[in-house]
Amino acid sequence: MTDVPLPPQLADGFRRFRSTRYVQEHDRYLRLAHDGQHPRTMVVACSDSRSGPEVVFDAAPGELFVVRNVGALVPVYAPDSRSHAASAALEFAVLALGVRSIVVMGHGRCGGVAAALDDTRPLTATDFIGTWVAGLRDLASELDPSDWADPERSRRALELRSIEQSVINLRTFPWIRSREKAGSLTLSGCWFDIALGELHELSADGWAGAT
Repeated sequence: MTDVPLPPQLADGFRRFRSTRYVQEHDRYLRLAHDGQHPRTMVVACSDSRSGPEVVFDAAPGELFVVRNVGALVPVYAPDSRSHAASAALEFAVLALGVRSIVVMGHGRCGGVAAALDDTRPLTATDFIGTWVAGLRDLASELDPSDWADPERSRRALELRSIEQSVINLRTFPWIRSREKAGSLTLSGCWFDIALGELHELSADGWAGAT
């Protein structure tokens, strides 16, 4: 197998970036290359192509440290010899970069949540997605029975509940828990409505109205 060129839309996109945004932010990129990255915020977001946090938060290069996975899930702390991509990103962001805040950002119409609600159709023999979202199925069993009356309502209820659980799971990491207790790290959750462009924030009293 030989290497093939980038897809045309990516090559075209890079040329636009090179001739516009890179020119406009040339000094910023030079500083980032010379001084390294010093983001103050980490965002745990979904891999969904419609909900990029850099776009939603209108962030400049170097402002956000982002990890994306199916469902924007944060696992519980599990110190073993297996590979833990999300946990490794959290460890690097907190201990190496010293971020001051971690935001879990879910979104509407999430395919990962939909997969958790419909576990009858594995995508492959290994069904990596099914295994990854297995914890969401446990959360789904805790939903209010009234949420199951409408598929869209049940999906949104699980999307919100998943964000809440991921914030809880962040606190199972000892070096996150200790920093939050000391006041040097904050943990937040939010949900982005793709269709309406609205952002809902998780507070101590529950979910706030749209921003």
